[in-house]
Amino acid sequence: MQFNNQKKGMLMAFTAMMFITPDSLFIRLASINSWNLIFYRGFIPFALVFVGLIIIYKTKFFKEILNNGWHGVVYALIFALTNITFVISIENTNVANTLIMVALAPMLSAVISLIFLKENPDQKTWLAILITTFAVFFIFYDALNAGDILGNVFGLLTALGLAIGAVIIRSVKKISLVPSAMLGKLLVALIALYFADNLELKKNDLLIVPVMCVMCVAIPFVLVTLAPRYITAAEVNLFFLLETILGPLWVWLVILEKPSNETILGGFIIIFTIGIHSILALKKT
Repeated sequence: MQFNNQKKGMLMAFTAMMFITPDSLFIRLASINSWNLIFYRGFIPFALVFVGLIIIYKTKFFKEILNNGWHGVVYALIFALTNITFVISIENTNVANTLIMVALAPMLSAVISLIFLKENPDQKTWLAILITTFAVFFIFYDALNAGDILGNVFGLLTALGLAIGAVIIRSVKKISLVPSAMLGKLLVALIALYFADNLELKKNDLLIVPVMCVMCVAIPFVLVTLAPRYITAAEVNLFFLLETILGPLWVWLVILEKPSNETILGGFIIIFTIGIHSILALKKT
């Protein structure tokens, strides 16, 4: 079965989101503090991807890093900051609030792409963005009073970082920025190491933290870094909206933090809209 660019990009983005959806739950289940957790979320994925790239590129490893150029440097910095703001947001507000703010990424990436890349999403993508954005505001109106404003601000910064990062990847789509993303993870670990106080993992954290870092961080970040090479930044970030409903659902099922009725209804609208958009995009190709 032959995959065109649209199918490749959508499959990568969808698979990444399916791995990411339990991430919020794992963050809540982990008992170590924010900076200690951020260190592991940087170091373990960095180590895994470093080994993988050494195996793939062999003697060309450092050449591939240099080939990323200044785009790679900027992407690594944005990627590192986004990783940090996401965890801080999750730990300073409820999960639904963070994921709702992250859900603004498609709208932000569409606008940034239009301004800097002159890449205007087609009508069905704009319609999907508008519908899902209204769904986000519908959910957010009820959820805002339930969380801390600090967590919401960091959630918004995460959305902006995701949007900018996807646009950077799209701007140099012939180059893989996975090496830069790997360095971004190393930067996350180094920054967190300065603030961390005790990196010892005890009891359930011995299992929770490594599983989270491999399944919900390492695998998805590679796929999300590759996906914008094949589909627009706005389309990639549309898939992030799946976490808006599936993330709180995992938390509800395991630790009984029930999302609001508005979150459930808005989430259904988001999933339905993304599904229709994906079908139409595949039919077009």
